[in-house]
Amino acid sequence: MVDFLELREQFPILGQEIHGHPLVYFDSAATAQKPQRVIDAESKFYETINAGVHRGAHELAARSTVAFEEARAKVAKLVGANAEEGQEEIVVTAGATAGLNLLATAFGNASLGRGGDAAKRFALKPGDEIVVSKAEHHSVLLPFQELAYRTGATLKWFDLTDDGRIRSDTADEVITNRTKIVAITHISNVTGAITDIAPIVKRAHEVGAIFILDACQSVPHLKLDFHKMDVDFAAWSAHKMYGPTGVGFLYGKRELLEALPPASFGGSMVELAWMDKPAQYMEPPARFEAGTQPVAQVVAAGVAADWMREIGMENVEAHEKAITAELLKLNDVPGFRVLGPVENKDRIGTVSFDVEGVHPHDVGQFFDAQGIAVRVGHHCAQPVHRHFGLFASSRASTGVYNTVEEAKQVVETAGKVRPFFEV
Repeated sequence: MVDFLELREQFPILGQEIHGHPLVYFDSAATAQKPQRVIDAESKFYETINAGVHRGAHELAARSTVAFEEARAKVAKLVGANAEEGQEEIVVTAGATAGLNLLATAFGNASLGRGGDAAKRFALKPGDEIVVSKAEHHSVLLPFQELAYRTGATLKWFDLTDDGRIRSDTADEVITNRTKIVAITHISNVTGAITDIAPIVKRAHEVGAIFILDACQSVPHLKLDFHKMDVDFAAWSAHKMYGPTGVGFLYGKRELLEALPPASFGGSMVELAWMDKPAQYMEPPARFEAGTQPVAQVVAAGVAADWMREIGMENVEAHEKAITAELLKLNDVPGFRVLGPVENKDRIGTVSFDVEGVHPHDVGQFFDAQGIAVRVGHHCAQPVHRHFGLFASSRASTGVYNTVEEAKQVVETAGKVRPFFEV
């Protein structure tokens, strides 16, 4: 049995006051706070074994390399990926955005003939289709929209239900024999809705398409096994899974990573380089990790992955479900409208809401004055806001450190917003 109140004490940032009130942090969908263990891990790396990895023959370089690769394996275990040497399926990136752009760029390079025969499966041409959805974060939408422009492919998308869920039931219609890539969010960062990806993955593979999952909002909240889910690629960021900023991960099936051409070029990713002929690149994951890696951050992210596994993602789901039930009562506050499913089913505790007559920025400032941190704006997902007839919203999103009592405080504070602004 996990004592989440005791677990909360591991987060030093939560002990402070904001505007004279104890901090209540409900912005984990943007970035999660860090337990002391993760903070210490990054600091200890710099204090004890800081060195470049896969480069030097001296002792610090060896220790740093071991710590870096052990962290990669810990992250792989969290999401059900291969971690064995020579079969690694986790690529270190600068974040989910970087991982998704890596894929779009690599597919574009394949479309130019780079990567040889093995990479032809990733190549696009006019008449091919790329499928996304209206629920996508801009980090999914824009790289693949640009890839369509560069290659002449057609961009298509899944529509949404009234409450903002991706219409998985239309997979057979949206995904056709011309579809080459399907890139879909697992959980919307606006509605909190969990996408039923099984029929989409099944249909994508029936037509030979590559399926890419945006797992930014699911890795911190759900127990995942990418092998069982049969996704081809998945991207997420460490800072949303209680790890450091500036680092993320890209999962790829090993056989696909071996066929995919590189997207960035420089040190550490090349085996042999000549002046008069193309270089011979390293095997994955090194092929996709050009330059100096964020080693300290990766090591700390590995600690975060172990920490999450120790808690148990099933326990995280159960804990956050109770908090979500309370947050959904925002829909009952006069003048408030929750964007997304209002039933506490197949969703997480990311609850965006519109307040009639009050701008989201004013809503956010009112909450902040009470010591409550929520997000305001379009959350880098403008099409889904347009689906609800809006340009922006306010958003409360849960982490393991939140409590039902804090969620009740959010709902109670919400009831004071419109009277304060005399709406």
